[in-house]
Amino acid sequence: MSPLFRRKAAPQERLVTLVRKPGCHLCDDAEAVIEKVCGELGVPWERKDITEDKELHDRYWEQIPVVLVDGRQHTFWRVDEGRLRKELTE
Repeated sequence: MSPLFRRKAAPQERLVTLVRKPGCHLCDDAEAVIEKVCGELGVPWERKDITEDKELHDRYWEQIPVVLVDGRQHTFWRVDEGRLRKELTE
C-alpha cells in the first residue's frame, strides 16, 4: 500500500521494545533516550533481557542494544533521539 494511503498510528498504538542485557552501558544509554522520547510522545515501551530469552539472545546478541518499533528492528548499538522521534511521529 502506498505510504500516502496508510493510516497514521496514534502514539498509544505504537510499541517500542528495548532488547538489552544487564551491565551494558550502551543499553543504559539507549534506555535513557527511549524513556525520554516515549515519555514525551506518550508511546508505550518495554524492556526485554536477552539473558532471559533464548530466541532474542540467538537473534540479537551481537547487536545489543536493539530497538524494535512495532516489532520491527529500528536500530542497534546507539539510539538517535531525532531518528526515533521521527519514526514514532510519521
